[in-house]
Amino acid sequence: MEKALWYLFAGSRGGANRVRIVKELADQPRNANELADELDLNYNTIDHHLDMLEEHNVVEPSDHDYGKLYFLTDQFEQHSDTFETISEKVS
Repeated sequence: MEKALWYLFAGSRGGANRVRIVKELADQPRNANELADELDLNYNTIDHHLDMLEEHNVVEPSDHDYGKLYFLTDQFEQHSDTFETISEKVS
């Protein structure tokens, strides 16, 4: 998981926006539209980043298709210290 976090947040383009998304989701679950509004990013950009984060088991969606909420996974939460270290370097 730690390698995936370094890749997602520090080793690939868009890492800074993914850090911002994760920080928003740490405060409370949100859907893609809410994230786009809160972070002042295009919906398609948010959707792309959420897909990547889901693929690497950082976020998981609710069961609803319309307005689906995203949550941080338990696996990610276990590596929150690594995330904090990475996010300090990216910010």
